[in-house]
Amino acid sequence: MLSLSSSPHHHNRRDIGQVMRLVCYATIPGILANVWFFGFGILIQVVLAIITALVTEGVIMELRKKKTERVLKDYSAVLAALLLAISIPPLAPWWVIVIGTFFSIAVVKQLYGGLGYNMFNPAMAGYVMLLISFPVQMTSWLPPFSIAEQSHSLWDAIHTVFTGFTSTGFSVEQLKVGIDGTTMATPLDEVKTALLQGYTVTEAKSHIMFDGNYGKGWLWVAIAYLLGGLFLIKTKVINWHIPGSMLASAALLSLFLFLLDGDQYASPLFHLFNGSLIVGAFFIATDPVSASTTSKGRIIFGAAIGLWVIIIRNWGGYPDAIAFAVLIMNMAVPLIDYYTQPRTYGHKNKASKDS
Repeated sequence: MLSLSSSPHHHNRRDIGQVMRLVCYATIPGILANVWFFGFGILIQVVLAIITALVTEGVIMELRKKKTERVLKDYSAVLAALLLAISIPPLAPWWVIVIGTFFSIAVVKQLYGGLGYNMFNPAMAGYVMLLISFPVQMTSWLPPFSIAEQSHSLWDAIHTVFTGFTSTGFSVEQLKVGIDGTTMATPLDEVKTALLQGYTVTEAKSHIMFDGNYGKGWLWVAIAYLLGGLFLIKTKVINWHIPGSMLASAALLSLFLFLLDGDQYASPLFHLFNGSLIVGAFFIATDPVSASTTSKGRIIFGAAIGLWVIIIRNWGGYPDAIAFAVLIMNMAVPLIDYYTQPRTYGHKNKASKDS
């Protein structure tokens, strides 16, 4: 016996909460890899961010006399908080993530009217605000355990986030020191600083923090997030247009520059697997609210972000550039969507009318 139903004949349709939860679940491999190589700090940031996001959104919903429970159950605030938490240094002071998450939810999301109305990606807007306001705290990245002079436990991480020191009295600056006695940075920052000092990319990558083309630990964290991103495409939570075009454009521009001068410009693999390009492509740029909504538009949107990332990394003032690139293209979304809307069935396009 056949079962008939009215159009649009979609099966297993997910609500907003289900989609947001799946994206959160997809970050788990990357978070676990980060814990393995860099310690438990990221877990503390995630917990603080989620608590702040839920409290902030709940209070605002009550003030606006909206249905608080329904809004909180869409998990959009949780996802924004999670993406911001995985973007900042694991041992950043507790107040950094609290301020950043509050700004993301209260100002970037709710001030625009809530989910579906915000022009900018909340997590990336919060990140940029923190980076500009608190540059020291936002650039205090730790070396992986394998080359760190001082290791730290879960209790040490908790103690450091809330007091600035481990339970044994080591500061964040001391935890940043590697076994060679030098203060560690991210792979992107290390190469950028070396180039400014007159070294070549190859000479920069001779630092103890590198294993060939990749920063120790950073490669595996990127691969873990890549697996999560592929899971999202496989389950049709996102489509391939934005991450595919974003990674392709970044790879092509970095390849062109690398072939032009390999001493001054890093290879595509270096750019893809060091920093947050993978996270940005699958988890951040694909935000359904602030990204382009048409198929052609998504390809243009993603490709432009990839180009901006490589441009800013090579000539800008910041070693990583995902947040800035995403926010720049968020502003261009209305224009992109306007010129990439598909022709309505039964109507001629403008070019046909003019001919």
